Amino acid sequence: MPGPSPGLRRALLGLWAALGLGLFGLSAVSQEPFWADLQPRVAFVERGGSLWLNCSTNCPRPERGGLETSLRRNGTQRGLRWLARQLVDIREPETQPVCFFRCARRTLQARGLIRTFQRPDRVELMPLPPWQPVGENFTLSCRVPGAGPRASLTLTLLRGAQELIRRSFAGEPPRARGAVLTATVLARREDHGANFSCRAELDLRPHGLGLFENSSAPRELRTFSLSPDPPRLTAPRLLEVGSERPVSCALDGLFPASEARVYLALGDQNLSPDVTLDGDALVATATATASAEQEGARQLVCNVTLGGEDRETRENVTIYSFPAPLLTLSEPSVSEGQMVTVTCTAVAQALVTLEGVPAAVPGQPAQLQLNATENDDRRNFFCDATLDVDGETLIKNRSAELRVLYAPRLDDSDCPRSWTWPEGPEQTLRCEARGNPEPSVHCARSDGGAVLALGLLGPITRALSGTYRCKAANDQGEAVKDVTLTVEYAPALDSVGCPERITWLEGTEASLSCVAHGVPPPDVICMRSGELAAVIEGLLHVTREHAGTYRCEATNPRGSAAKNVAITVEYGPRFEEPSCPSNWTWVEGSGHLFPCEVDGKPQPSVKCVGSGGATEGVLLPLAPPDPSPRAPRIPRVLAPGIYICNATNRHGSVAKTVVVSAESPPEMDESTCPSHQTWLEGAEASALACAARGRPSPGVLCSREGTPWPEQQRVSREDAGIYHCVATNAHGTDSRTVTVGVEYRPVVAELAASPPGGVRPGGNFTLTCRAEAWPPAQISWRAPPGALNIGLSSNNSTLSVAGAMGSHGGEYECAATNAHGRHARRITVRVAGPWLWVAVGGAAGGAALLAAGAGLAFYVQSTACKKGEYNVQEAESSGEAVCLNGAGGGAGGAAGAEGGPEAAGGAAESPAEGEVFAIQLTSA
Repeated sequence: MPGPSPGLRRALLGLWAALGLGLFGLSAVSQEPFWADLQPRVAFVERGGSLWLNCSTNCPRPERGGLETSLRRNGTQRGLRWLARQLVDIREPETQPVCFFRCARRTLQARGLIRTFQRPDRVELMPLPPWQPVGENFTLSCRVPGAGPRASLTLTLLRGAQELIRRSFAGEPPRARGAVLTATVLARREDHGANFSCRAELDLRPHGLGLFENSSAPRELRTFSLSPDPPRLTAPRLLEVGSERPVSCALDGLFPASEARVYLALGDQNLSPDVTLDGDALVATATATASAEQEGARQLVCNVTLGGEDRETRENVTIYSFPAPLLTLSEPSVSEGQMVTVTCTAVAQALVTLEGVPAAVPGQPAQLQLNATENDDRRNFFCDATLDVDGETLIKNRSAELRVLYAPRLDDSDCPRSWTWPEGPEQTLRCEARGNPEPSVHCARSDGGAVLALGLLGPITRALSGTYRCKAANDQGEAVKDVTLTVEYAPALDSVGCPERITWLEGTEASLSCVAHGVPPPDVICMRSGELAAVIEGLLHVTREHAGTYRCEATNPRGSAAKNVAITVEYGPRFEEPSCPSNWTWVEGSGHLFPCEVDGKPQPSVKCVGSGGATEGVLLPLAPPDPSPRAPRIPRVLAPGIYICNATNRHGSVAKTVVVSAESPPEMDESTCPSHQTWLEGAEASALACAARGRPSPGVLCSREGTPWPEQQRVSREDAGIYHCVATNAHGTDSRTVTVGVEYRPVVAELAASPPGGVRPGGNFTLTCRAEAWPPAQISWRAPPGALNIGLSSNNSTLSVAGAMGSHGGEYECAATNAHGRHARRITVRVAGPWLWVAVGGAAGGAALLAAGAGLAFYVQSTACKKGEYNVQEAESSGEAVCLNGAGGGAGGAAGAEGGPEAAGGAAESPAEGEVFAIQLTSA
């Protein structure tokens, strides 16, 4: 058996809760009045749904009870004080069930409220018009039948996703169901193709239920705009049978133009136009063809339809037939002297005119007769026909040509007796004859030689000159004529009549003449180039001044020709001092050879040979007149002395004496100018040790970074650096870079103790010595006698004591030594303790220690210090007193004297400048 439904469970739970509350009330207050209860009191049920109602009372023993309702019941469950009943297929919009019980002669009642709701399952948007004119209103109507309650319903009309109008039906009666929303909308161009829809919303969220939505199917709106003006029709007013003419129909103000339909027809003939769109305008074009069946008046129709409306234009077109006139010749080709008849005819309604003379009446032919002559050959006869059609006069014409046969004629205008042509450009040689049929013309030389290629384009050459016989012939006869051809050409100067080079000998007589070729014969003149001199004519007495370039020019009417003629005047050799000097200096390494140029034509050969002494028979190398890859080898050494130079050509020879000397440019190397030099600080300043070889003797100038050598008395450390030395003489320069180093004596720049104070006996202290010297100094120390356990750093710059004792008190000396001297500074260290018993008890011991120290110092002075330097580090474990860096006795004595005035404990240094540095050693 299936369990109770969820609704039943809820009703039973409510029942038991009510009974519990009733029992509790009876036990608590026995006098509480009785009541009846109905659960749920208020319910929302979807239309057609079901609901369990629970009716209960607190009456202990009700006599009877029940549930009154008009709704259908499906099942009932009972108890002593309760009743549960299921209501099904609830369709009433609103009903009020009543729960009642009879208790103690009273009737207890409880009323409930059941309301139904229906989802907006059907949302309907009424159909839109198929086409809606732009600018006019249309109605949108939306129906939602049965949905409710209407007070919870909201309808929205939309254009795409845009809300046009939204309406809520709040405040409607609870029983009201379904809704209708209507709106008037202005149609726009942009609404074309837009989708309109309706959305319904049933909002039951305030009643504990959800939001139910639904939308209608979209409906597309098509808007249009059509101009009230008729289409513009362009077409001919007259159309000839068999002809084709274009027609067009245009209309503006169409939207959407792509939806427009165009009908274009001539009479019953649909022209099937091609439609072209341009924005809101269209143009329909077609070709109208007229046939004989359509002859007469016809209508040309253009109709444009859009959105169920149309615009139409009609035009009248007249279709006519008008063939061209017929023109005939009795004989199209006749011999000269024959008669010819010309006739012109046309259609019955047309008037013909032949050679300007009209016919008597329309429909009659026109005729002309003539005796054919040479002048009538190729004559054209014209016939015109006129016809009136629909108020317009139409004209057509026809022509015919007459051919007259006659014998050839050679006129001077077409075939001249004398021809003169320029040579060179291509020409068409013409000798034309008149005649019919067309005569053939042949021109050849009388001697049977050359034949002229008449009518062909070809070059004109001087070989064509001469007299030709021309003959013209056809089947009507022939004609003969003699023709003379003259070819003119510009002057020419060749090497035979006018050579490019002419050689004259100085002192002889000669003349300059040039012969030119050309037609007509040219005139020739020669003059020197670049000079406004007179024309060179007649015999000349040749001198060197006649050598040069002359310009010869030949002229005739066809042009001119010019040529340069080089005149060379030859003569014997001659020496000139500037070009071949008597005294010449050769510079070693310069790469120069002896320049000896000799004047002469042709160019003389030159040879210079040594004469006497070391140069006897030695050949002196000569510089070539022009640089060439095969120039003589340049000698490394050239012997100075006297040389004899001889110059020779075919017109003679000449000799000259030359004295040769040798010099050299400056040269510096490591031997004459060392690249590294060392000076001593404080020494007398002198110039760098730099010299140079060369002839003449070079001068040497040294500078530092562009600054000349300073004038100073002594060398300082600032003089160290890089110097640039330049040697100069008349043949060049040489330079070297010299690095100068400055060495100086040592100076102990710093002698310091660490810590500076507060060190107790048994503590540590360090003495640091820093020296300035070049080359770097060797550091040595002298310690007080008896000072043990002294440590030195690797370079002796630091002296350290670990566990200081009284024996470490005294004077310490630091000495710096290099090749240029020695320098020392001293510092005094004294050790004193604070305990009295140490001072008293150690007095005797101190005296004994002092005596021993004095003896030891004497021993050191007298023995060890005489032998040289002892290293303190070596004496750390031996307990021996040492003297460092040699003669410590004298220095130690001086230091002791400088430190004598210090009586209290501590340490003091006495440098040469009188400065004092001290360190105080104290006990714990």
